[in-house]
Amino acid sequence: MSFLGILIKNWFLIGIVVVILLAKIGPGVGSKGGMLYPEITVKYLAVSIIFFNSGISLKTEELAKAIYQVKLHVFVQSFTYCLFPLLVKLLIMFLDIVVPFEKLLLDGLTILSCMPPPVSSAVILTRAIGGNEAAAIFNSAFGSFLGIFVTPALVLEMVGSTAHVPASKILIQLMCTVVLPLIVGQTVRRNYKIWLERQHIPLSDIGSAILLLIIYTTFCDTFSHQNLHVDNFSLISMVLMIIILQVFLLLLVFYITARSCLNFTPQDTVALMFCCTHKSLTLGIPIIKIIFGNDDSLSIISIPLLIYHPTQILLGGLLVPVIGEWLSTTSHTRYPRLPSSTYYV
Repeated sequence: MSFLGILIKNWFLIGIVVVILLAKIGPGVGSKGGMLYPEITVKYLAVSIIFFNSGISLKTEELAKAIYQVKLHVFVQSFTYCLFPLLVKLLIMFLDIVVPFEKLLLDGLTILSCMPPPVSSAVILTRAIGGNEAAAIFNSAFGSFLGIFVTPALVLEMVGSTAHVPASKILIQLMCTVVLPLIVGQTVRRNYKIWLERQHIPLSDIGSAILLLIIYTTFCDTFSHQNLHVDNFSLISMVLMIIILQVFLLLLVFYITARSCLNFTPQDTVALMFCCTHKSLTLGIPIIKIIFGNDDSLSIISIPLLIYHPTQILLGGLLVPVIGEWLSTTSHTRYPRLPSSTYYV
């Protein structure tokens, strides 16, 4: 294969590196309030396009079938709101014994574990790999809805503080960016199905391009936070800890859901890996700000979530070709196994 062919084949991975470098050079362009206005273009427009594309590409019967995959939904939401916080709580108890650590950062890690799933990244990554996209859509939307009520309660129980979360505002946002575009996409598919199939629109590539935009604006926002004052040791330790935590959770979900006794398909496993382990920055930061208000510690306790969000997208993007290869070779086997290269990502 020629050098140009290699570049074209790996354009997405190359794009990840490029957008991160661009974000580092000029974070003001894609940060909140910057030239690209991500609080509008990404939060509303990009997410709406993602679910509109899903509505166009998904067969209606597949989406309807996914709604009735109760076992899968219970697994995702139980992992997100029960097992994830429990594992992080155990990790923090261990850290308190072994090494001294910035308490506010540990509180931030606890708060991170209580966050709802994102409404976009899990869907994009599941689609890019060829997993159960319908299940990813349902659980991303349903998990975000549950997070409006469950997340504040978990945070108040595990960390403290008091707050009233504006549920109606978040519900309207979910309706406008998830439900409505999905319905419109399904309507377009029903009326123009034959025409769409003839056009061969590269919906997967469009979704990947949108993911690059999300990665870019996320890192712009991360690099633009100059007021986060914490010692370098704690910050570096938190970054490493979050990377290790994410890899551990991804592998944990994979090995649990790939067991034949649970009867999940390989496509289900792909969706579960991202839906269970991803956390929402879009809903998370507003919830943190609402709960802690003008607390001086707000900037510190936000750090774990600010680190976790770009890391999950970056790690997910790097895993797309690896898990895609696994899926293509194990879709028809009963005991799928990850390729060894996964352990070196």
